[in-house]
Amino acid sequence: MSTATTASVSTHILDTSIGRPAEGVAISLTARSGSDAEWVALGGSATDADGRCKDLPALPEGTTHVRLDFETEAYFSNKPSSKKQAEAQQDAPRVRDSGAFFPEVAITFAVVPGEHFHVPLLLNPFGYSVYRGS
Repeated sequence: MSTATTASVSTHILDTSIGRPAEGVAISLTARSGSDAEWVALGGSATDADGRCKDLPALPEGTTHVRLDFETEAYFSNKPSSKKQAEAQQDAPRVRDSGAFFPEVAITFAVVPGEHFHVPLLLNPFGYSVYRGS
C-alpha cells in the first residue's frame, strides 16, 4: 500500500504461449533512492495460480527506482504442466526442452511517492513485454 511518502508495487505474469497465468515464478524486489545510490534487496515472493504476486515487500521511504527480477528459466524448464499445454498447441515453440531463451527478466522503473505501480509481465519462450498497468 502506498502512502504520501512511499510508493507501492505489484505485478502479475501471463504466459502468452499458453494463454494462462504463469504460476510459481520467483520474483525478487530491489530498490534504490536515486540514480547513484546502491541497490538494496528488499525480498521476494513467487506468483500464485493466478500469476499474481500479492506479497511483495513494502518500499522504503525515499525509493525512486525499483527493479523486479523474474526467474523465468526455472518456470520454462521445470513446469511439466506448462510444457504439456504449450506442446499441445500446434505452433508451440520447443524451447521448453532446452531451457529458456530469456533465463531471467529484469524490469527497472522509476516510482514517485503516493502512487501505486502495477507492472504486468507478458511472457513467452522467445520474448516478453511489460507495461504500467492499473
